Amino acid sequence: MNTKSKGIFRLFFLAVFSASILLSYNALAQDGHNHDHHDHSGHDHGHDHSHGHDHGDHGHGEKGSDKYDPVSTAMHHISDANEFHVFGDFHLPLPVILYAPDQGLTTGMSSMFHHGHAATDGYVLDHGRVKRVKPGQGFPLGHVDVGHISHGEKEVEVMGKKKKKEIGFVEYQGKKYELEAASTLDGGLLGGGMTSFYDFSITRNVFTMLLCSLILIFVFLRVAKGYKTRKGMAPKGLQSFMEPFFVFIRDEVSIPMIGEKHYERFQPYIMSLFFFVLILNLIGLVPFFPGSSNVTGNLAVTMALALLTFILTTINGNSHYWQHILWMPGIPTFVKPVLAIVEVMGIFIKPFSLMIRLFANITAGHIIILSLIGLMFIFGDNGNSVGGAVAGGVVGMLFTAFMNLIELIVAFIQAFIFATLSASYIGAAVEEPHHH
Repeated sequence: MNTKSKGIFRLFFLAVFSASILLSYNALAQDGHNHDHHDHSGHDHGHDHSHGHDHGDHGHGEKGSDKYDPVSTAMHHISDANEFHVFGDFHLPLPVILYAPDQGLTTGMSSMFHHGHAATDGYVLDHGRVKRVKPGQGFPLGHVDVGHISHGEKEVEVMGKKKKKEIGFVEYQGKKYELEAASTLDGGLLGGGMTSFYDFSITRNVFTMLLCSLILIFVFLRVAKGYKTRKGMAPKGLQSFMEPFFVFIRDEVSIPMIGEKHYERFQPYIMSLFFFVLILNLIGLVPFFPGSSNVTGNLAVTMALALLTFILTTINGNSHYWQHILWMPGIPTFVKPVLAIVEVMGIFIKPFSLMIRLFANITAGHIIILSLIGLMFIFGDNGNSVGGAVAGGVVGMLFTAFMNLIELIVAFIQAFIFATLSASYIGAAVEEPHHH
């Protein structure tokens, strides 16, 4: 690369990171403004509001009116949503597919909820997520305009223990109606709970995964075509760009971890896993549409990927693998039952650690960046201190630029680690006994 090319590359790199930081600041500021504008009427109604707070508390508000809540704002930005926030007040609606056994199917686009100002068949949009008005409260079906959505705390019993849980309320004709949380499979352990409806919508994370899949299909088909048409020739274009990745994953991951005899069977899976996680990580670093989704920071996504590795490892395990788990040779008989329990636990602990590792690293990176951006609002004391806002903005931008570079490296490292550990688990399952 000559000096001119290096200069152009550096300028381009600097422009991309500067734009990403400024867009991140704008998105966070706009989010706070939207919450304030949407919910300034709160605290007037009593229903469970001794500990309550409105959406406006999640923003940075008018001068001195509401406090900026960095935790709630960060969690809102990294969570999934039923719509894409593009810029300003413009949101890209996504398909909504909802089913409740007591009232059937409800479909449409998320725009039918008017960003939380309307309800359809008892469903509303709260912080970008579809929630249902709890049945049995007499809330009307069909399309109706509603008032603001507020939040309060309610004591619930989870796994035999009482704990306070944040719940939402929607106002309609002067009365507040309790909302159900989004349905999850954790039974409420991670903040969700089992609800009366099922959400099969194309959410922001689902949209991003479909986009990632289309990108990979396009790239792999083009590269495969290049290998066919240029057989025996030097790689060119996209094929030339992708070949080092293919060779690296094959020589540094698949062969060392799985072995030369069996690696070819699992190479497509390891390669797909690496690129799928990598592209999702990179898209998550882009603060504007179609980026900004925290897909690999979603526990359900990492669980599904880890589950695939677990299934492949389990069904491909040979007799040697299962013998070393259930009744390991060369060990005193009285010790074998104890070790067998530990080894069986290890079968499930491995994919669990795989799931948590990716989820925790990606989520932590996003939260740190959002927290650094929020320094402008914290130091600025919600608009009361211009000097503090400027100082917070400068400090936040410098550290955010550094964290963006770190996150770019982490995107590659986490994809590599996930692929490497998956290959090592599969390799242990198909490894043949060594004869001395």
